[in-house]
Amino acid sequence: MLKKFGQAMLLAACAVGATWAVAQYSAAPLKVAFVYVSPIGQAGWTYQHDQGRQDLETVLGKRVKTTVVESVPEGPDAERVMRDLAAQGYQMIVATSFGYLEPALRVAADYPNVKFEHAGGYKTAPNLSTYNARFYEGRYLAGIIAGHHSKSGVAGYVAGFPVPEVVQGINAFTIGMRSVNPKAEVKVVWLNTWFDPARERDAALALIGQGVDVLTNHTASPAVAQVAEEKKVHLLAYQSDMRDVAPNAQLAAVTQHWGPYYIRVVKALLDGRWQSQAYVGGTKDAMVRLAALSPQLSPATREAIVQIETQLRAGQFQPFAGRLVDNTGRERQAAGATMSEAQIAQMDWLVQGVTGTLPAAR
Repeated sequence: MLKKFGQAMLLAACAVGATWAVAQYSAAPLKVAFVYVSPIGQAGWTYQHDQGRQDLETVLGKRVKTTVVESVPEGPDAERVMRDLAAQGYQMIVATSFGYLEPALRVAADYPNVKFEHAGGYKTAPNLSTYNARFYEGRYLAGIIAGHHSKSGVAGYVAGFPVPEVVQGINAFTIGMRSVNPKAEVKVVWLNTWFDPARERDAALALIGQGVDVLTNHTASPAVAQVAEEKKVHLLAYQSDMRDVAPNAQLAAVTQHWGPYYIRVVKALLDGRWQSQAYVGGTKDAMVRLAALSPQLSPATREAIVQIETQLRAGQFQPFAGRLVDNTGRERQAAGATMSEAQIAQMDWLVQGVTGTLPAAR
């Protein structure tokens, strides 16, 4: 009898231990790694993604544990970093730069149990989602402001790589500006890098030397904003609110907000609901916002912005609707037509009003 009692107690203890082990395992935080192409800094592309990461930690608390790897070049280095993170047991890897797509796909194929989220990509896999935003909606609104406030009618645009996302932004900004001033011109300087403060600064100065009185950019540092403030020209900031570095120059900022998306996909993974997708947000879900409107804006400009922004959120307006002509004079879309999401995603030409040519995509 005592022997049977002892065996029963041992089995009970084992059961309790097993239950405790399961509880301990289930309580372990989900490990999520973020890979950044530039330093986090105080503003810009990487900074905004890191704000989203911090939102994720704030909302999910002990259910999630995150890490970051900064300043990872696109290409072989990115693959090495992601492969190492997967080997360390990270259950989700967030690849936040366009050029990380192919490396992420290769690592995802070798680690099918790891989930990948890639910013701006155009290919998915069973364990790799892409997410992006209609940044061009905010760019169109910024272009309207530029059209109202540029005395010379010439804006300058410092651009990174000629990928569709950047081209969309340039075109939408130009169309918005020319909706106010049909003769407006946008001059573009291509850098073929996302983050190089010295070159970004040089490009902004060169554009001012060519007569622009409004600057904007699609690069990752505050350098363009700093030049705008220094040289007393207007700024339409991008990615982050740049009032800290350009309090007088900034007219508004097209800002990015990733937190709600990160919270949603991580919760889905925690709950066993994560599925591969190609998500595109915009002004409707506040992933893209026109923020920090300057007191310098006239009532007429504010009214125009509110009207178009309301229509964008309701899906009643699209910047690439109607007749579109490129800067060589070729008609790209007939009057009455509206460009589809697929066509916008593959945009590889510049609209009428943009000075210069589109360099070969990398």
